[in-house]
Amino acid sequence: MSLDLIARPDSLLVADLYPSPNIEPRRAGVAPSILILHYTGLPTVERALDVLSRADCKVSCHYVIDDAGRVIQMVAEEMRAWHAGVSSWGGETDINSASIGIEIQNPGHILGYPDFPRVQMQAVASLSRDIIRRHGLRAERILAHSDVAPGRKIDPGEKMDWAWLAERGVGHWVAPAPADCNDTGVALGAGGPVVDQARALLADYGYGIQRHGAFDVEMQTVVRAFQLHFRQSLTDGRLDRSTLDTLSRLAGDPRLGDGATA
Repeated sequence: MSLDLIARPDSLLVADLYPSPNIEPRRAGVAPSILILHYTGLPTVERALDVLSRADCKVSCHYVIDDAGRVIQMVAEEMRAWHAGVSSWGGETDINSASIGIEIQNPGHILGYPDFPRVQMQAVASLSRDIIRRHGLRAERILAHSDVAPGRKIDPGEKMDWAWLAERGVGHWVAPAPADCNDTGVALGAGGPVVDQARALLADYGYGIQRHGAFDVEMQTVVRAFQLHFRQSLTDGRLDRSTLDTLSRLAGDPRLGDGATA
């Protein structure tokens, strides 16, 4: 494996280079405008690095952060890594060209889904801030893999502390309205003004959802993706009062586009 795949680290925070051959140029004219956080979903960082660097696996990312907070770069930021897959945000469907991807070592939901250690989170915050500063990324474009691929992906999941990250200048956040387990929300198949409002707000914020239609299974999946990021105490996909209130305040934040980090 040749280190020539990465001429030099893009960040002073990088401790090691572990190049992946699974790269290509970004689409012409497209610069990074999105930062996507993932979890590896693999039992160890060694296994993650192996998978992300094997040509037959056809996946890669720009950075891996292990559970001790070590930052490893695999793909130069100028290149297109293969981390997002079939995904979309704000009408953009070539998310790999438009984004930088950070894989955070965590075995994921299938393998027990432990908490993210604070030392690891501190490294996530530091690296993210560095990327945000160098590329001028907007706060609302710091996203979860589940945001850009609802249903297909659920990482980094409900244990990712987005509120803590926002306090440190990473991402857009409003405090979620308290969830009510007794609020059954909108019934599947229902339509009307509440559903229309939720669809419009989700689409305006960036989620890949049609602006019109009933509250169907596809919309339920997008609502759950929203909850995994912004209403983590209850991620059942119900369009309830708490979810709609949180979504309304998030999407209506007048600081959007100005680096809001509520």
